[in-house]
Amino acid sequence: MFESLTTKLEATFKRLNSRGRLSETDIAEAMEDIRTSLLEADVNFQVTKDFCDRVAKKCLGREIQKSLSPGQTVVKYVYEELLRTMGERGDLALKNAPPVVIMLVGLQGSGKTTSCGKLARYLKEDMRRRPLLVPADVYRPAAIEQLKTLGAQLGVEVFPSTADMDPVQIAQEADNYARRAGLDTIIIDTAGRLQIDRELMNELAEIVEKVDPHEILLVADAMTGQEAVNVAKGFDETLDIDGLILTKMDGDARGGAALSMRAITGKPVKFIGLGEKLDALEVFHPDRISSRILGMGDMLSFIEKAAKEVDVSKAKLLQKKLKTNDFSLMDFYDQMQSIKKMGSIASLMQMIPGGGKLTQALGEVDTEKEMKHVEAIILSMTKAERDDYTLIDGGRRLRIARGSGTSVEEVNRLLKNFSDMRKVMKKLMKSGPQKGLGALQGMLQGGMPRGLMRR
Repeated sequence: MFESLTTKLEATFKRLNSRGRLSETDIAEAMEDIRTSLLEADVNFQVTKDFCDRVAKKCLGREIQKSLSPGQTVVKYVYEELLRTMGERGDLALKNAPPVVIMLVGLQGSGKTTSCGKLARYLKEDMRRRPLLVPADVYRPAAIEQLKTLGAQLGVEVFPSTADMDPVQIAQEADNYARRAGLDTIIIDTAGRLQIDRELMNELAEIVEKVDPHEILLVADAMTGQEAVNVAKGFDETLDIDGLILTKMDGDARGGAALSMRAITGKPVKFIGLGEKLDALEVFHPDRISSRILGMGDMLSFIEKAAKEVDVSKAKLLQKKLKTNDFSLMDFYDQMQSIKKMGSIASLMQMIPGGGKLTQALGEVDTEKEMKHVEAIILSMTKAERDDYTLIDGGRRLRIARGSGTSVEEVNRLLKNFSDMRKVMKKLMKSGPQKGLGALQGMLQGGMPRGLMRR
């Protein structure tokens, strides 16, 4: 997400940092670079022009703050304009009297049904609500069954729709059912349709008239770029949508649609989908997204994800083990599982300041694949070996390699790197962060493998 845009903007800011002060020529060249970067990221042309004009106006005639370099000054103005372009965060209208009705609309294949499941999980787990999933797509084969399957996975009730029912009838009956059952949120999954299909768009308008939803969310595929903006305009003209869910953001290194939506439609992006898993839905925070675009990370989101997955009692026990140097391979395995629950390594790296550069430095290492190899090796060990890796002699290493489908060389590298990591962690815990980090830096300069199993 935003990878290409971030890389190009960072290159522009780096060039500006070599300047003692910003001249009009410097600003003009920087704006041309930024304009090109935004257009290549699929940001709308008019949005790009207005954005660059506002940044240039701020830069011209202003003295550089003593605490900031020219590049940092432009970063500051770009950040401010990114926030202005994307607007304020758009929260769901959950404070209305229950049941709150949320209707998802969009093109076929945009990810509506999966987004319904993700939204139900978010409302149940994060907002502590009692949602009802409503299958109102009677046109796509298996759409109703798909939503029932998602509901079963989440432990969320699904309204018993059938393919021979009318979508308007389904929505009305589901509304009445939720009131009787004491469910506080209704999520209606509608059939995919083109914004120019008058008959199907009128069907949506009739549902809106009958159940009066508190939220109409357009689900749009971010990978369609400018077309996503055109689709949003078409649906908004007919239904007056309240916001958007941009899906497949994990598969789009450009991400320009997210920057254009608010400026073109006036409606906020409320969520972004970052994968197929039901927990791969993020609330859209313009300030945090702006930080990611500028390569400054997003530590607030990282901390929030970690807080959901970290068991406080286990964390205290782990801290104790690190202090006494009793950190075992099984402890390491457990930490890997916690990290995996937080999301893909690539998505987590985006949240860490400088994470993008670190990812580039690691080259072509397939981190996800490497983690699977590490897991296989650890799980091929006996309990005694996981608790005390020094027991693993040559014969045991051969057995472990065969059991995990890896090589003895890979097992050796894992054990060596785990031993090195324990030494660093011991220094971090006993000598303080500064000396521990110094030791880590020395190991890196001395050629420590880029991954747990790589040279």
